[in-house]
Amino acid sequence: MIEVVNLTKRYPGFTAVRDISFEVAKGEIVGFLGPNGAGKSTTMRILSGYLPPTSGTVRIAGFDVFEQSIQARSHIGYLPENTPMYHDMRVHEYLRYRAALKGVESSQIKERVGDVLEMCDLLEKERAIIGTLSKGQRQRVGLADAMVHDPDLLILDEPTIGLDPNQIRQVRELIKNLANRRTVLVSTHILPEVEIMCSRVIVIHKGRIRASDTADNLLKQHRSAGEVRLELDGQPENAKEILAAIKGVKDVSEKKLDSGALYQLRTDADSEPISAVLQAARDNHWQVQAIERKKPTLEDVFVDLTQGD
Repeated sequence: MIEVVNLTKRYPGFTAVRDISFEVAKGEIVGFLGPNGAGKSTTMRILSGYLPPTSGTVRIAGFDVFEQSIQARSHIGYLPENTPMYHDMRVHEYLRYRAALKGVESSQIKERVGDVLEMCDLLEKERAIIGTLSKGQRQRVGLADAMVHDPDLLILDEPTIGLDPNQIRQVRELIKNLANRRTVLVSTHILPEVEIMCSRVIVIHKGRIRASDTADNLLKQHRSAGEVRLELDGQPENAKEILAAIKGVKDVSEKKLDSGALYQLRTDADSEPISAVLQAARDNHWQVQAIERKKPTLEDVFVDLTQGD
């Protein structure tokens, strides 16, 4: 459904996207992750036809996004991070207007608008003026707009921004229910949601693809990139420095407790520092109250792939 080959986007003095290539198959729900400024939104705007690339090729459903723009866009529903809309229109008027612009036949507009109002939990707000809606409600109007022409592909840039926990759950279930019927490329900072929703994850950092795999496989590949928690009785001098010097330890945070101290150690992938930590405790006569290895999460993998360099 999506084919990206050697995509690059340069601005004067800055390269936002650097020669990236990836594919998304029909029916996949793929999480597109990266820190702020990584190139996510730039890539999604290029995929949607809103921004031209410097070089490279993008095809949607086999159509070149720029040489066959109309055909490619007919397959795309795009929700940008900040959704522009007419704030003086009523919700149902706006969606009917957008459906007509997107080529929905006049005989089907009422049905399609009704469907997306229901899917996005907006039936009670269909006659409300958009400008009177909360940020979360406007975000759901934007999502309804993205789906009103029944596209094959949804490109969603931070679709849950501004939503409360109940609304986030509703959007998550909606996206999950689209599996196999639509292809979804979704950017979000809520990493637990990605693990639940997405069949695959693409991580971009400084304009380059750093990983593309299932969440489970990424966790296996970075299985040691979790955290070691060490609680000591008392507050020994130089403990933080001694722990930070252990091979494989990336950084150490220290928290003073009433009668002791808690140290959190983040490690390199494939390192197993617990034995070395216990040896340091013995050598320095520390009284260990507790030590545990925290199970790695997608957040740990994300930090490991995108921090530094």
